[in-house]
Amino acid sequence: MSLKYIARIAGGASFGKMKKVIDSIHKKTGKSKAELFFDMVNCSLRYGAGYYDYQIFEFYNMNARERRTYMTRVKNKRLIMHANDQSYSYIFDQKNVFDKRFKAFLGREVLDLKEINFPAFAAFVQGREAFFAKPYVGESGKGIEKIQTANFADIKALYAYVKDPRKNFGLIEEVIVQHKAAAAIYPCSLNCLRIVTLVEKGVPHILYAVFKMGNNGNFVDNLENGGIACSFDLETGKINGPGHTSALINYDKHPYTGVSFVGYALPYMEQIKALVKKAALVVPQIRYVGWDVCITEKGPAIVEGNDYPAYDFPQLPDPGKPRTGLLAKVQAVLPDFK
Repeated sequence: MSLKYIARIAGGASFGKMKKVIDSIHKKTGKSKAELFFDMVNCSLRYGAGYYDYQIFEFYNMNARERRTYMTRVKNKRLIMHANDQSYSYIFDQKNVFDKRFKAFLGREVLDLKEINFPAFAAFVQGREAFFAKPYVGESGKGIEKIQTANFADIKALYAYVKDPRKNFGLIEEVIVQHKAAAAIYPCSLNCLRIVTLVEKGVPHILYAVFKMGNNGNFVDNLENGGIACSFDLETGKINGPGHTSALINYDKHPYTGVSFVGYALPYMEQIKALVKKAALVVPQIRYVGWDVCITEKGPAIVEGNDYPAYDFPQLPDPGKPRTGLLAKVQAVLPDFK
């Protein structure tokens, strides 16, 4: 069995990428590279954990009992294929289709550039200092621009800009003014709760929630763009863990504002839970969804839904907490899921 084949088993990536992860963990822990390599392969074969899972969840610090509790790359894919009919994924992948289907949940005005003329565009921008332009398809904030109307000579120039095919914009939407409690922790982005729901036999269940925030002056909250995510308790309405970044750096306070994470409270919890459970039933063929929910002064609104939900957010290791993964919460809804 070649090392490259083993590497594919252990993470679906090249041996070179796997080697970099092993080098990083070796430097952090002092454990031998050979020990880490064979343990990583073992975790792939036994738990479906890729090299990235092994690193971010710190499988190298766990025993077998703890490891068995985790959702991993392979298990998450299995759940997606079980719960989501892929022929309906386009509803979530194409923003224009999603926005039409979930119009009642958006809490903001959204226009499809292919469906409006200049007078409709002029009416939309009238009195607005800024708005967002987005492509029809994209992820992690790619291709999105926050456009300041004052930067253009007139509305015709602004219209020409958003209609320029080289920009690849499909939608324009108003800027959401978020609740002061959501903005205070980081004011430059729209900070959202990521809430994952799983529907079984027509009943929606909430699996987990995290609070995502931007950082470094960025206007998006994605971890891929330097954002931070904290575990969140929807019952208490408070952050209940430190901040995590994609670089595996933890923070007790937001580095941009200095606001402490644990215990930070947000409003409208009952409305938020009701909103995502209602939204979870709109497309019955897609039963496993990650919702990005923002909070305005008037209540919650859905920013987008993801039919390929992340499983890493709620399982990132928080100091002092038990090493317990998400699998039990999935099995509470689907008892036969392994």
